Amino acid sequence: MELQQLRYVLAVAETNNFTRAAQRCLVVQSALSHQIARLERELGARLFERTSRRVRLTPAGVAFLPAARQCLEAAERAAAAAAAAVGEVRGRLAVGLIPSVTGVDLPAALRDFRRRYPHVRISLRVGASDELTDQVRENALDIAFLGLPTTARPHGVTAHELRRDRLVAVVAPEHPLAGEASVDLARLATETFVDLPAGTAGRAQSDQAFAAAGIDREVAFEVSSAEYIARLVEQDLGVAMLPSAYVPQLTGIATVEVSDAPARVEYLVWNSLSRTPAAAAFLAILDVPDPPDSSR
Repeated sequence: MELQQLRYVLAVAETNNFTRAAQRCLVVQSALSHQIARLERELGARLFERTSRRVRLTPAGVAFLPAARQCLEAAERAAAAAAAAVGEVRGRLAVGLIPSVTGVDLPAALRDFRRRYPHVRISLRVGASDELTDQVRENALDIAFLGLPTTARPHGVTAHELRRDRLVAVVAPEHPLAGEASVDLARLATETFVDLPAGTAGRAQSDQAFAAAGIDREVAFEVSSAEYIARLVEQDLGVAMLPSAYVPQLTGIATVEVSDAPARVEYLVWNSLSRTPAAAAFLAILDVPDPPDSSR
């Protein structure tokens, strides 16, 4: 079994197409097909069902895929560790982030990192804080930027607090509240809300604040992107609460201070037990320490 064969299997599994997989791997399709067939003979099981219309994993392929991916990731980490031993940072840097992160100028940090370590492949993944934390813990991500209620803290990862921020109300420019200097949660609760999906850390910031005040509200629209929340608010489909430091990036909305607003904390998290050379280098770019007792 060869690493290149594993790469071919992953490419076919991710594209569901031998031609596209060959293009991704920069080989002719016949060579890719030959290597996968050779691997299947070695395993004594077919990994893919092939028809004229589609390609999909067999049960054996589904079982094979996670270990194959872990094997390739381990090989990549080994190569990166060897390069780091002679002073060269290689491999990949997988970064997760919430859309509304403001505690770090991430594009500028990535620019500086790229200039210093041009051989590192960088990938960005946008998601919800809870999902990103799980992916860091499972080594699918090297680091992640989160936003959590003040009552929560990341578990099973090393966490560094970046900043604390309060939420503000955002409304359409023609909304009656647009001219107000301040509003409280009781007044906001009379409005229809646009918010993040229920169960996410971003939604919990608002839900906990209204619950603590004993106030019910109506959330008519659930949206996974803070930017798209602002677009719905701009059309006067509802009001929302967003981090005050993030709101200046948005257009077409008015901002109102909330006197009893909930707060949130932005964290940078990583897995100290399996930190890659690239992750360590990026933490250094950010000037973030790695406290030995801050995980779990």
